[in-house]
This record gives sequence, structure tokens and C-alpha cells, in this order.
Amino acid sequence: EHAIHAKLKNKYGQYATTQRLSKSTHDVDEQFVRPNWDEATRRAKEYLSDWTTEELITLTSGVGWARDNCVGNIAAVEAKNFTGLCLEDSPLGVRFADRVSVFPAGVNTAATFDREMMRLRGVAMGKEFRGKGVHIALGPMMNMARVVEGGRNFEGFGADPYLAGEASFETIAGMQSQGVQACAKHYLNNEQEHGRRTTTSEVSDQTQHELYLHPFLKSVQAGVASIMCSYNLINDTYACENNKTLNEWLKHELGFEGFVMSDWDANHSTESANKGLDMTMPGDIQSDGTDRHFGNRLLVAVQDGRIPKKRVEDMATRIIAAWFVMGQDQEYPPVNFNAFSPTDPVNQHVNVQGDHGQLIRRIGAASTVLLKNEKAALPLIQPRSMALIGSDAGPAKKGANWYQDRAGLDGVLAQGWGSGTADYPYLISPLEAIQKHVMEDGTSLSWFLEDFDLESAGKIAANKDVAIVFIAATAGEEYLTVDGNVGDRNNLTAWNGGDDLVKAVAAHNNNTIVV
Repeated sequence: EHAIHAKLKNKYGQYATTQRLSKSTHDVDEQFVRPNWDEATRRAKEYLSDWTTEELITLTSGVGWARDNCVGNIAAVEAKNFTGLCLEDSPLGVRFADRVSVFPAGVNTAATFDREMMRLRGVAMGKEFRGKGVHIALGPMMNMARVVEGGRNFEGFGADPYLAGEASFETIAGMQSQGVQACAKHYLNNEQEHGRRTTTSEVSDQTQHELYLHPFLKSVQAGVASIMCSYNLINDTYACENNKTLNEWLKHELGFEGFVMSDWDANHSTESANKGLDMTMPGDIQSDGTDRHFGNRLLVAVQDGRIPKKRVEDMATRIIAAWFVMGQDQEYPPVNFNAFSPTDPVNQHVNVQGDHGQLIRRIGAASTVLLKNEKAALPLIQPRSMALIGSDAGPAKKGANWYQDRAGLDGVLAQGWGSGTADYPYLISPLEAIQKHVMEDGTSLSWFLEDFDLESAGKIAANKDVAIVFIAATAGEEYLTVDGNVGDRNNLTAWNGGDDLVKAVAAHNNNTIVV
């Protein structure tokens, strides 16, 4: 891996950008080897052959929210030497844990157009999830950003199905090379946060196959262990009980051999088991200790003949096959953190970051998109004076992790908000990074981190060789609302008066760069 990092540095340089999707060089794996699902399925059937129906159902039913260490948990079956499963967010890093990395967002990773970086990011993420004892990492996310205001667009790989498919393949291949089960999500058509639990996505079969299914096809080709069905309805049927999308398309057409889990509380019935759902998350536990849809109710449905026992056997087989195919039955590290209680003795505060900060830096640089460069304003070559303007140029006043699940905008923006986030171990702002360079170059640097004092911003920008204005807008998941934005953005204007800030600076400096 160190050799790969050295090669990437030589190949792309410190401020590199790539302009086309690179060819796969297989430097991480000399040759990609798809997981052997046939053998894993055979072993799973043999292993489960003497399990009772109740024990099989244990594998399909989460224990409930915040009832164990991870955001999702499958209970142990001690009589069968099965130690349970830990499912944990997110597509950007290990959520609710310390001493972990926050990796570049999916949309940034896709913007590198570099398969090698995509694979390396997956490898590094896999190492961190494994190091924390997570069996199933809840990512990558590959919805198609159909709605430009979509709150979770930052998690995914953009609106091009081919690019999203390649990024999904490489990410999954990298993560699973470390023995961590990846989870492709959100299947299918979860393209907005507004009304995501109640609205239906009306999509023709042709459009599904040409656009929305493609990243999931590439995920199956990569041998992905699990796929998460989404909250929304698809052509008036909930995604987690949609026979066409789950059984006909995913398991039959695409040949998916792993298991389908629900998004959290996205299962609406016991009958969903017949429609293709294999695992319900996190477990909808009622006051009497029973599960609303699976668990004991699935057992009763089997006893009544509504759900064939063979179907439950298939559900369990798919789950255990994924466990076997990743080698998690052999010396897999135990969970060493508690997502809900930082004072729990289980927290060993294991540092899993390694040297991943170097890769994160390289992906960040390679993901830079130059939209316009009039009069060769860039690159900057030792300007005599420079002004950095806007709150997005500096560190957060309250710290990078102040807002719950990053639901706020304070200082430089590097994640959206919601379950697809992780806690920063550190966050380097443009101001901090540029100061390091101007110390070497002898540039006189000024900065102004207020967004609404336009008069002062203009004064700071005046008479400088270059003025750089940093603006931002954020979005996230619908369970958190920020300034009236319920996940999705209400509009496409910059936040904190960013549009007016750009105009004010440009009026005082004819060499203004907008970031």
C-alpha cells in the first residue's frame, strides 16, 4: 500500500486533477477475484442444517435501536457458535466512533475519475471498519442524484450511471478485500429526502435498467455482500416489499447472491419476507419485547403457512453465506466501541486511521473541479498579496463536530449531514493550509471570515493581487432540519449570503477567485 501511495504521488503531484476515468491498473490487487459465493452458500447450508426455525429467524431480525453496540445488530446464537453481527454507518467513515478517518465524500471520489484512488479509498475504509470490529459497513451509497437539491447527494457518486457504477465496483472491491461486508444502498430510486417515507417513484422498466439499476448491477458484479432497500415506494409499492425490484430484478436478473436488509424502519410487513427482504433493521421492538414484523411474528407466519419455511432458510443462508464469503467466521476482531455510550467499557478507543490521511489529501486534491479560469487566474504563482474571504475559508468557531451529525454550517464544509457522516479527528481549513504555503512563498496574507459584512469584505479584498472567496451550501438527511431545509435544499443559492459576498469582493478586486 505504501508503494501505491508513492506511485500516486509521483503520478498526480500535489495539486493534481484528473480529466478522464483512468484505466484499472490492478496495483492494489494484481487481479480482482470475485468472492466465491457458490462455496460460501454450500457452507452456509451445511452450517445451518440443524438450526431450529427460531434460530434461523434470529439471523433475520435486528435486536432493536440502541440495544447493543452498533446502529444495527444481529444477536448471537451461542449454541451454534455464532457471535452475531455489527452493522454500522457510514459511506464516509465509521460513525459514532473515535480515532477514525472521515474520507472524502462519494461525490468527490467520483470526481477524481480515478479507479485506483476509488479502490484505495475502499481498502482504507475496509481496514477502519474491520479495526473497529464492524462486520457490515453501511455503504457505499449509489443513488443517482436525480434531484439536484437532494440532501444525500454528497454521499453518492453523482448522476452518471457509468461513473457511479465504476466507483461502486471499486469501492466494494476495496472494502471487501479487508473482509468487511459492504452494503450497496439505497435500492431503489431514493432520489430525494422530501417525503421519502411516503412518496412513490414512478419509473418505467426501461429507465430503471438504463439508469438507476446500473450501479447496483456493478455492485453485484463486485460480489457485494448486502444491499439495502430504501424508504420510498416504487410504482406504488414499498421498496422493501417490492417483488419486482427485489426478487425479479435483483435476485433473478442481476443474480444477487447476498442478502437484502431494510433501511432503518423501512420494513412495513411480515409479508415482505416473501417479496425478497431477508433482514429487517434495526428491529422494530414493541413494548412487550416483540418485533412488529419479523422475529416472533415471522415465526407465527411460518407456522401458519403464510411464509414458507424454505424462504426463511433462504434468508438465513444468504446472511450466513455473506459471513462466510468474507471469512468473518475466522478470527474476526470483536466490536470495540459503543455507538451510543462513549463511557461504556467496551470502548477501547482503537486508532484505525493509519496513514489514511495521506490518501484523503490526495483524493481531495484530485477531486478539484476547475469550472472557469479566465485570464489564467490559476495557478497562483507566488502572489505578493492575497486575501481569503468567507467563513468557509476558516475553521468552525465551535469545532468541527459541534453539530449533531454535522447538521449545521460553521467554517469549512467537508460533509453534508445525517447518518452518512462520521466524527472528524481533525479538519484542516483552507486558511490553515494556505498559511503554511505563504510562509514559504513570502506572500502577504489577509483574511476576513465574516459573510454578511460586505463593506469590510470589500475593503480587505481591495488592492490585493488576488482575492479568494469561499462560499458553501450544505444538505443532508430528512430527520434533521437546518434553517428550514428538511434534508433537501430549499434552493440552489449559496448559504450565509454567499452570492452577495462574491459580488462585493469582485467589485473591489478584478482578480477574484470563487471556491
